[in-house]
Amino acid sequence: MKFRAARHTNDLQAIYEFYHDILGLDFLGQFKEHESYNGMFFGKEGENWHLEFTTSSDAPDHHPDEDDIWVFYFTDEQLLQEKIKAIVNQGIPKVTSKNPYWDRHGATFLDPDGFRIVLALSKS
Repeated sequence: MKFRAARHTNDLQAIYEFYHDILGLDFLGQFKEHESYNGMFFGKEGENWHLEFTTSSDAPDHHPDEDDIWVFYFTDEQLLQEKIKAIVNQGIPKVTSKNPYWDRHGATFLDPDGFRIVLALSKS
């Protein structure tokens, strides 16, 4: 089985810069003008998951709330701290999580669309 999380955005370039350039996910591909959609895929080469971001002429006005989060678990604490530092160094501030668990076990940021991502150390 493979897993894909898909979400619409109004700015693929900002998404590319955040998820690829800053967070360090691999750019896995893209499509253009497919049934009036454009999109990009991010993840890690060889893994069975990826994130898909799409744009279209129908530009929905998404409103994320504090419980809409994607959690990225790291198995290496040094790499986790490097990613957190890289994000902060880009001028992206940490935000307080609604669920205090995430503040104790990771760091929460807003992506370019205002959706929350959490970087945390995997316990297993």
